[in-house]
Order: sequence, then structure tokens, then C-alpha cells
Amino acid sequence: MLQEESDLSLIIAQIVQKLKGSNLYSQLERQAWASLQRPEIKLESLKEDIKEFFKISGWEKKLQNAVYSELSVFPLPSHPAAPPEHLKEPLVYMRKAQGSWEKRILKSLNSMCTELSIPLARKRPVGEQKELLNKWNEMGTDEPDLSLFRPVYAPKDFLEVLINLRNPNYENGDSLSFRTHLGLIQVPLKVKDIPELKECFVELGLNTGQLGIDDSTQVPPELFENEHVRIGQKVLAEQDSAAAQQYIRQGSPTALRAELWALILNISSEPEDVLYYEQLKTNVIQHDLLVDSLIYKDVKLTASNDDYYFVFEDYLYQVLLCFSRDTSVLSHFAYNSASPPKSYIRGKLGLEEYAVFYPPNGVIPFHGFSMYVAPLCFLYHEPSKLYQIFREMYVRFFFRLHSISSHPSGIVSLCLLFETLLQTYLPQLFYHLREIGAQPLRISFKWMVRAFSGYLATDQLLLLWDRILGYNSLEILAGDAQK
Repeated sequence: MLQEESDLSLIIAQIVQKLKGSNLYSQLERQAWASLQRPEIKLESLKEDIKEFFKISGWEKKLQNAVYSELSVFPLPSHPAAPPEHLKEPLVYMRKAQGSWEKRILKSLNSMCTELSIPLARKRPVGEQKELLNKWNEMGTDEPDLSLFRPVYAPKDFLEVLINLRNPNYENGDSLSFRTHLGLIQVPLKVKDIPELKECFVELGLNTGQLGIDDSTQVPPELFENEHVRIGQKVLAEQDSAAAQQYIRQGSPTALRAELWALILNISSEPEDVLYYEQLKTNVIQHDLLVDSLIYKDVKLTASNDDYYFVFEDYLYQVLLCFSRDTSVLSHFAYNSASPPKSYIRGKLGLEEYAVFYPPNGVIPFHGFSMYVAPLCFLYHEPSKLYQIFREMYVRFFFRLHSISSHPSGIVSLCLLFETLLQTYLPQLFYHLREIGAQPLRISFKWMVRAFSGYLATDQLLLLWDRILGYNSLEILAGDAQK
């Protein structure tokens, strides 16, 4: 009991510390000072009166949403004596594998840099800055020569690394369940079985109404949809993140989705947010990075050739180029098994005081990376809002799809969950695919690593992402990969 209280106190202290550096804290402080001028605020009951003012004025709800948002990304609880790296990843062999993978990515990037004689970063000449600024909203019309650039890695390269993962403390066949797993992933992680999944995703039961699903239920679809829309409007009126997250588990009405996602992710369109986006844009205009060409190449190879997303090419460039410069993204490495890559000033290799994170956000894009953004373009047409939503989706969910970790929503666990479910509940299909040399995971991996973006029709994809947000989990991707 004392340990639980201690853990709770630690969590509260960390969240308070995080919120103290936010815009919301400054706003609350200003509102508190301004409220002192109100006649209903009495000196003898100052604390209670200000709390009541916050409640009536809606600021208490905004604070609750901010706390809920922080709890959604808070690391899984660990032993108080565990070293800091355990917050990132508790298993040593996973940390080592991730470290080796990062070195390989960096080597690939540096090799390209050397081969093409292109610097990792340079300041754009004034003329080039003006040209880029003028065509900011028409970057899709630009046709730079990208023939010499190649993706740093593709999902199939990453899959080969995951297939070769081994726990050195286990000999092959140490346990019965491990011996009988005939899939490609050979690490002993605990994943949910069907009863546990049913308990976790109870709102997805066959007898529960769902938007966008034709399975018969006890309630006529039209009646369910009308009632569901009415409840959704009420949830939005209340502006409660927790209620929105619970509501969206049964799917979001198309007209309410953009607002509901923004509420769950605690995204607003404050002037400070718009200004921050403009600052990132200025950084893009002023400096050219090698990863910019990787972003251009990826968009051209993926979204530009997609029937759903090619019209959003300009948005994708804007969002991804700004994302690469956003140093606030670095904060997610506190709970990500990965570490941001470093670059050193020429001639100062190995001297930490001359090291900088490269790219500034610590994320090197891979083949298909732009498809994390593309579906969001259907929902948000204001660039800074689109940018904020993507950034929050990335630091909550998408980073786990290309990092080696033991997290339940990490790609390793998703792969193992997919193979285990398929082998257990569809054994004939599993063995048939194995017999003909078509391992199921080799087929489904590219779907999962992109969260199905580019593989499902957009309306179906958004319904799937509703559930990811609703359950604050990517585990549903493993179940969806079997359909």
C-alpha cells in the first residue's frame, strides 16, 4: 500500500513538472491573477473561490484533459530501484538490438552522405530561401532529381532484424509454448490470448453496435447510428477527453471525427501553437537537411502514387519537413526504446560538447513514413492543426511501429501476437502458408508497420484508427492483420 502511494506521488510530481512548462500552466496562472479582480473572489476563502472559478469557467476541464493526456503516454510502472534505461526498455537484449539497429541506420545515412558528397545540413542561399517560400503551397510541382537517393531502410529490412532477435537467456525449446511457436518471431514475450483480448476490447463484441461494420446486432443500424451521433455531440459539448476516448471505441461519425480526435489528443488551436508551426516553417526555409531529400523521395514513391492521397502531396511535404526540425519530439525518447542519433561538428567526432541531434527531431524517415500523415489530411486542412495531430499521433503510437522493444504495443509484440493468434485459431491457414513458403508475417508485416495506411480504404482505415485512439493501444493491428 505504501509502495502504491509512493508510486502515485512520483507520477503526480512528474506530471506537475511537465505541465509547468506548458502553455496551459501560463494560461491558468494568468486566469488566476485576473480572477482576483472578480467580486465573488474573497480573501478569506481565496483557494476555494479560485477553484470554483476554474470549474465554472471551464479551465478545470482543460487541466483534467491535460493530465489525462499525460497519463496516456506515461511509461509503464517499473521497480523504483530500476535504472533510468529501464523506463525506455526493461530487457537488456532488446536495448542492445535497438542500439545495433540504430548504428546500421546511421551507417546507411552517412554512406549516402559520403557517396553523394552532400552535407547533412547546410544554410540555404537567400535566393533559394525566397524560391522555397514562394512555392511553399505548391511543393508537389517541384521535380528535384532524386534518382541517387535511396530510402535509409524499408520495412522488409526491419523485419529481417526482428526475425533474428533472440533472448540469450533462453535456449531454443526451453519451454513447451516456445517450442510449439512456428512463426518467424522467436522471442518469449507475453502476448494476449483470445479471452484476454475479449476482456480488453469488450466494446468490440459482436453484440455491441459499431459504426462502419455490417455485422447484425440487436439494435437496427440506423437507430444505433442516430443515437451514437447524438451521444458524440454531447461528448464534444462536455469537452471531456476521457469520455471522448471511451466513446470512440465504437467508431466515430465522420462529421465528428476531427473534433473528437483533437479532444482525445488534447490538441487546440491556440495562437502559440500556430506561431510554433510558423517557426518550424521558417527553419525549413532557412536550412536544407539531407533528410529533406529522403522525405521528398518517400512521398514520391508512396503517397504520390496512391489513389486516395496523391492530392495531399503539398500537405505531406509541409508537415514532414516541419516535423524533422521539431526538437519537442525529442521528449518522447524518454519512453521510447530508441535513442536520437547524433552528429558531430567536423573534426570533433566523439566530443559530446560538439554533438547535435540529427535530424533535430531525432527521427530518420524510412520507406513509407509519409503514410502516417496521409490519412490525417482527410480530417484537417489547417496546416498547424494537421501538424499538431500528426506529431501527437507519432509520439503516442507510430514510433512503436519502427522501434525494437518489449512493449505490448511495440512491433515485436504485435508480430508475435499476430503469429500466435493465427497459429492457434486458424492453424490450417497458418500451416498451409508455411508449406508453400509464404510465411504469414512476411505478408502482414508491411500492413502493421504502416498501421494499414495505404492498404485499407481511407474510411475503413479511419475507423481502425478510431479504435487505436479509443483503446490507447496498437494491439488491434495484430488482430486486423488476420482478416
